[in-house]
Amino acid sequence: MAPLLDLRGLSVPVVQGGMGSVSRHGLAAAVSEAGGLGTIAGVRAPIADEIAAARKLTERPIAVNLLLPFLRPGDGEAAAAADAIVTFWGEPRRLAAGTWIHQCGSVEEAKAAAAAGADALIVQGVEAGGHVRGTTPLMELLERVRAAVRLPLLAAGGIVDVEGVRSVLDAGAVGAVAGTRFLLSDESRAHPEYKRRCLEARETVLTELFGLGWPEAPHRVIPNAATRRWLRAGRRGPGWIRAANRLTAPLARRIPAAIQARATASQRPSQPLLGPQPPTADGPANLLDSGPLYAGMNVGRIADIRPAAELVAALTP
Repeated sequence: MAPLLDLRGLSVPVVQGGMGSVSRHGLAAAVSEAGGLGTIAGVRAPIADEIAAARKLTERPIAVNLLLPFLRPGDGEAAAAADAIVTFWGEPRRLAAGTWIHQCGSVEEAKAAAAAGADALIVQGVEAGGHVRGTTPLMELLERVRAAVRLPLLAAGGIVDVEGVRSVLDAGAVGAVAGTRFLLSDESRAHPEYKRRCLEARETVLTELFGLGWPEAPHRVIPNAATRRWLRAGRRGPGWIRAANRLTAPLARRIPAAIQARATASQRPSQPLLGPQPPTADGPANLLDSGPLYAGMNVGRIADIRPAAELVAALTP
């Protein structure tokens, strides 16, 4: 077990968000080596191997992000080798000894995590990319959570530059969590065309369209062929698709990984049941138009792709 991590003592108050399939050991280690806190996305990842690979690249702290609805046997134990475990989406609970950070989207969830023994919280505003837990703008939620709990707070949601970092620090956070800014880094595993489209994006959509296996979980994306096909009548997506996602969720989560991979590779924008897997550099390119292109509300303010170390420096007040 790693010793408890004091988030107030980070040499740089910048945390890289744990983006599923996109942030693995290379990105996390680069961020940590530059002085921030890098995060490995642990969902369906070989967690122990990822942590070991990161340790070869940096001696600085590393976090692992775990989505509570998708925990596999042994995930918590494997993640305990990291310096912090970040949990998200579900009733807050400690998975292992060591530093536990829970990401929350409401004051009620923040109180529940504090009562469950969390060591720190990530306060996620509605501006965030990827899956979005709450409905409140970041600065308003940060103020409300600060008044409700006495824990170190990290702030997430639409932070893409040093001004955003400085704003949340001034508002009482001990650090800023950036996802989309690190999505557009050299070390990110996002598909190159996904990155290019983010650089050209001027709007995002908060939807529930890509909910096969993870229903009723709003997520912010940039538009693609699938959103243009299915969101004509409303951004959440057709009610019958959302109902189908709810009904099929128990089965979808039990499908073996190999079968899931084949289904993902055959996904098309014209098909109504679409999963949450984003396009990666080593994954099927069909996901560029049939999968979610996660990005935060301020993606339009990002103009380049750079090494993660440069981004840490640029985000440091």
